Amino acid sequence: MTSKPEKRIGILTGGGDCPGLNAVIRAVTKTAIFDHNWKVFGIEDGFLGIIENRMRPLEPDDVSGILTRGGTILGTSNKADPIAYPTGVDEDGKPVFEDLTPTCLRHIKSRELDAIIAIGGDGTMSGAKGFVDGGVNVIGVPKTIDNDLVGTDITFGFQTAVAIATDALDRIHTTADAHHRVMIVEVMGRNAGWLALHAGIASGSDVILIPEIPYNLDVIARYIEKRKSVGRHHTIVCISEGAKEEGGEITVSKLDPTSPDPIKLGGVGNKLAHDIERLTGRETRCTILGHVQRGGSPVPADRLLGTAFGHHAVNLLAEGQQGRLVVMRDNKVTDADLIQSADKQRTVPLDDPLLQAARALDTCFGDE
Repeated sequence: MTSKPEKRIGILTGGGDCPGLNAVIRAVTKTAIFDHNWKVFGIEDGFLGIIENRMRPLEPDDVSGILTRGGTILGTSNKADPIAYPTGVDEDGKPVFEDLTPTCLRHIKSRELDAIIAIGGDGTMSGAKGFVDGGVNVIGVPKTIDNDLVGTDITFGFQTAVAIATDALDRIHTTADAHHRVMIVEVMGRNAGWLALHAGIASGSDVILIPEIPYNLDVIARYIEKRKSVGRHHTIVCISEGAKEEGGEITVSKLDPTSPDPIKLGGVGNKLAHDIERLTGRETRCTILGHVQRGGSPVPADRLLGTAFGHHAVNLLAEGQQGRLVVMRDNKVTDADLIQSADKQRTVPLDDPLLQAARALDTCFGDE
């Protein structure tokens, strides 16, 4: 006779999508069912599924064949912050926000969920704080292509994004060389330059610009002219969307007052292209990768990391752990305090070994 399930757990994917989410969903579901005989419920569209009480049972067949798929079979939302959920507009047309945490707690109770495994970045972990305060056990699994979550050395999704950005930069090299142009590739990275740093180094980019190091236009112009003087007639620039000029501001593409992150970045690459042409007279073009960095099948490293993270998350619940974040430290899967990691970002330190190695190879970071 099959024993009665000991736990009922929910799983959600919050924030922006990224490669590897389905690997975690698969690992959590199969580990919970096969190892522990628990019931698993997929929460649809991130926190929105809790707000609207949309959850469905997950069985092994539901998660079979999804390891290689990008995106998430559960859907996601980066606007459904339960602590500040947009519920309408006031008489001046400004959005009105409401704390729907009590509603979420009622829905969690009605489903008799013992715990929730929340897969997401810093915004998702911040949104889960209200549940933890309300007595719900939340286990976090770190996901972001920006690799900027505090407490873990790496997040799944990052390595796939690096591969996509590196491939784009590699392809840009050929047209830059053929036309003797300055070619700029703008990648994601709001406040943290990990993606630009890794893709820039992996592709052999000549200039890498990240949010942590404000750039000087004159330094970049002199570097481009120096390359030309020694017969290198093209220059490849990899720039984070959050990079900015010394004394300047970030480049904003639009404002969305209904979003937890109302300021949407984008366009700094085009701005830099205009400035370089003005200063050097060199023909300059910009390619903005945008959401292509989030798409497609995860690379093997992210499939492995997502699987390991999902398995560890279930094991933490089995051990009776509460409010933990699955992390990778010193090449070992372990865990940290969930609340301590929320509302924080891990940025590139100026003494990072990779950054120092790139400087030694005469890579320009726009500051010297």
